[in-house]
Amino acid sequence: MPIYEYRCAKCSDVFEVLQKFSDAPIDSCPRCGGHVKKLVSKSSFRLKGSGWYLTDYAKKGSPREDTTPDAKPKKKKDPNTSKKDKD
Repeated sequence: MPIYEYRCAKCSDVFEVLQKFSDAPIDSCPRCGGHVKKLVSKSSFRLKGSGWYLTDYAKKGSPREDTTPDAKPKKKKDPNTSKKDKD
């Protein structure tokens, strides 16, 4: 459950409330009964780095392509050519 911050317009008290997404927002201050406003807070959830899924959570031992920008593309063999064609 997320934690929401509220600020009272009357006493300027800032408080936090643990609420479900489906819960109605609080409309009165528990300290003085004044009108409160929900604040927008910074989230603690962050995705860092490039390719976070492939580099951090992929199964060990599974094939992985190199996704770095400096990586050279791998040359694939043309199935229509054979050794005889190269000679």
